[in-house]
Amino acid sequence: MKRVFVYTSKTKNEGKLMAVEDAFKDFLKSIALNFNLNPENLKLYSFNGCEINDTRVIRDDEKVYLSLRGGNVSEECDTIENSFERLHVSDGVENGCNEKKGVVSDWITLNVGGKQFTTSRSTLLVKESLSMLARMFADDNNVYLMNPSAKDKTGAYLIDRSPEYFEPILNYLRHGEVILDKHVNPKGVLEEAVFYGIDSMIPQLQQLIEESTSQSGKNHSLNRMDVIRLIIMTPTTSELRFQGVSLAGADLNRLDLRHINFKYACLARCNLSGANLSHCCLERADLSHANLEGAQLLGVKALCANMEGALLKGCNMEDPAGSRAVMEGVNLKGANLEGSNMAGVNLRVATLKNANLQNCDLRTAVLAGADLECCDLSGSDLHEANLRGANLKDAAFELMLTPLHMSQTIR
Repeated sequence: MKRVFVYTSKTKNEGKLMAVEDAFKDFLKSIALNFNLNPENLKLYSFNGCEINDTRVIRDDEKVYLSLRGGNVSEECDTIENSFERLHVSDGVENGCNEKKGVVSDWITLNVGGKQFTTSRSTLLVKESLSMLARMFADDNNVYLMNPSAKDKTGAYLIDRSPEYFEPILNYLRHGEVILDKHVNPKGVLEEAVFYGIDSMIPQLQQLIEESTSQSGKNHSLNRMDVIRLIIMTPTTSELRFQGVSLAGADLNRLDLRHINFKYACLARCNLSGANLSHCCLERADLSHANLEGAQLLGVKALCANMEGALLKGCNMEDPAGSRAVMEGVNLKGANLEGSNMAGVNLRVATLKNANLQNCDLRTAVLAGADLECCDLSGSDLHEANLRGANLKDAAFELMLTPLHMSQTIR
């Protein structure tokens, strides 16, 4: 819960520390009880003379001032006008007041790097009382007083610093929040905060810099709409290339991606279920844990691609035109290829350890030198498949369609 120091003009040096109630009416009642006043006649004002109507605008440890409505004078309170005049002088801030309207008129104009900023004196003093700006514009009794800088022709105080980075600092002094536009570098604002001595702002800026650094360290991934937009914009006579591009986690299910170059691309955890990847180049692409269930992979070239843990259940790799899928050296460790049509596929020296190849069509497939350790080939068709030099340790061959012919291919 926030706390504030409550003053009347005649008790300006003897304020009362009070907890801020959630409801503004309850807060007024609590103040009235402490000062023996009628809550219906009370008004609260901030340091710069603005009337307070909501407890949410009150900062922790802030000074607030109370006065009676209607301009009546009591023993505890002067009129609003006199109260303003006294409270600003008493706090070492020579703020001028319009006695008829009770409006604070003490404004300061700063010329920072050629751009002028106008603000109230209290904005520069209240939030960071020990900052360079606060010391520049405090009164003569302040031990931290600094001589203000030279003025330009308009009377604005000159400060030779970046105006782009000063604006977020001034806004922070106004409302206590660090808010940066997209084009503003938090590192630049941090340097200015250190220069001006805005200490409470520094930890927040450091956190923003850390978050920005961690995000920039990650590759920006394209999404489904990015891919669709590029497909539409690319003429059918031109090759669409996504070489080295990150599409990690993108939802590309059921898209027509034929003949696209995905060499070295990151497609990890990508949803490619039902997509047409026929004749795509997936050489050394990362498709680990991707979902390619039911995908068309006719004539695909996936030399040394990483498909570890990928779901390729029900995929079709057999091209009626005769072109064969080349997946030589591919990593399919732990992948699920159950029920896939892989007739004629080239899986030479591929890693299929612990892969699920149940009920697959592997007729005339090249599995020479492949690692099929602990692989489940139950119910698969290996007619005329080449398994020369393959590692078949602990592989399952139950319910084989052509067990005798398969054994002849292992030489």
